[in-house]
Amino acid sequence: MRIFAKQADSEHPSASELVTVSLKTLIDLARPAASLNLKHSAIRSGQSGGYVSRFKGLGMEFEEARMYQPGDDIRSIDWRVTARTGETHTKVFREERERPVFISVDNRPAMHFATRGVFKSVLAAKLAGLLAWAAQHHGDRIGGQIFTGHECCELKPKNGKHAVLRFLNALVSGGELATKGTTAMSLEQVLARLMHHARPGSLVYIISDFRGINKQVENYLAKLSRHCEVVLIFIYDPLESRLPEQGRYRFTDDVRDVVIDTGDRQRLLSYQQLFSERLDQLELLAKKMGLAFIKCSTTDDPLQRLR
Repeated sequence: MRIFAKQADSEHPSASELVTVSLKTLIDLARPAASLNLKHSAIRSGQSGGYVSRFKGLGMEFEEARMYQPGDDIRSIDWRVTARTGETHTKVFREERERPVFISVDNRPAMHFATRGVFKSVLAAKLAGLLAWAAQHHGDRIGGQIFTGHECCELKPKNGKHAVLRFLNALVSGGELATKGTTAMSLEQVLARLMHHARPGSLVYIISDFRGINKQVENYLAKLSRHCEVVLIFIYDPLESRLPEQGRYRFTDDVRDVVIDTGDRQRLLSYQQLFSERLDQLELLAKKMGLAFIKCSTTDDPLQRLR
């Protein structure tokens, strides 16, 4: 579903590069992405304390379970093997040489929207492409998750340029699939899957407009942030944050039309309050959990925002 918003007497936008993203466009991001360092300043809460998870950022991968030995960390005890064998076993981890970078990209119907700049879905794809190439330049493993209107797919992190191209192809294919879904996949479902695919020590990006965020989503983010470095990238169109003071605007998905008269002061304030509440919720969440948070408008340069 492609959604356009326009002033009632304005021309319908037609430039294809504003509403879809091509594989060539994403491949061409390789060179500018080399200037990105993938180091982000998280917003830290005053109550977060000095404790840092032993897994977070280390890139540790399970290797084997062996008999418990004096001096082993009791937090590493493998309770399943212990219960099965009747003897205490502990998990042994090995440090990965490359850090997994896992990029989750929202491509639900609401992302196919813009009043200026590019569609939110196009911006999200470009941000994801830049991050994937930057990870490849740094020798990290690249994987990801693309969720559309009716399905969600994950790509296991792998090394090299081939892994980036595989991810970029999935981004382009996701744009085509997004038009076929009828039931939006909820953030709750997506985060539940992300929990199972992002390994401890991963750098996880979630690129979305975060529609549908709820307490369960917050719980999943809290659990994810204990073992991974998490970056939230909030995508929005300027019209979502603030309607113009004067004018009549028509929203259409080529099936239904909705006209909003911004002269209706109460409706205008209610509309803007909904956006402000979602933004405040995300910023508070990031501060509370120590996550990095980036806002990106459809009119912004994605490379500059990541810098």
